[in-house]
Amino acid sequence: MQLSVTLLAAARSSSLLAERFDDDRPLDEAGWYEVQRAAPGFGPLAAAELRYCSPTPRSRATGDALGLAPLAQPALRDCDMGRWRGRTLAEVAAVEPAAVDRWLGDPRSAPHGGESLLGFIARVGSWLDTRPADDGTRAVAIAEPSVIRAALVYALKAPPSTYWNIDVRPLSTALVSGHRGRWSVRLAGSPS
Repeated sequence: MQLSVTLLAAARSSSLLAERFDDDRPLDEAGWYEVQRAAPGFGPLAAAELRYCSPTPRSRATGDALGLAPLAQPALRDCDMGRWRGRTLAEVAAVEPAAVDRWLGDPRSAPHGGESLLGFIARVGSWLDTRPADDGTRAVAIAEPSVIRAALVYALKAPPSTYWNIDVRPLSTALVSGHRGRWSVRLAGSPS
């Protein structure tokens, strides 16, 4: 059975330099404006039979602003960053540089006391593999960029280090289609 999942990155809640680990902030004014401006280009997503989102405020708000009324999925939450939650990478690197290096270099490590990169990718991949589908079912999932990167690494069966090389911009999309263990990816970009 074939399933098509459009992964949509949530609109922004802050500048990239102010991004915090496990950030629960809602959409900022610029994010709301971007969603409203882009909404007409996302009209086809309303045809999706299954509509999901990350439990973060900005993912839910993005889906609601697009009229999708998505169902929050705990498995689509951001990576559990343990004691680093709420801090920026620069803040953590200033006090724990060796731990940051270990975290960036070893996908099995979790020096923050939370979830390893491998565990995060596996969790998101398991969610993708267990979506209900009849042949041709379409789904949309609005999530944090990190969740979409994890889904793409999983779908492509890429090395975990690939995660660090995927740039997912707010309101960009990627289409993952296939079935458990056999996925293909099509990048679609963001509407203008």
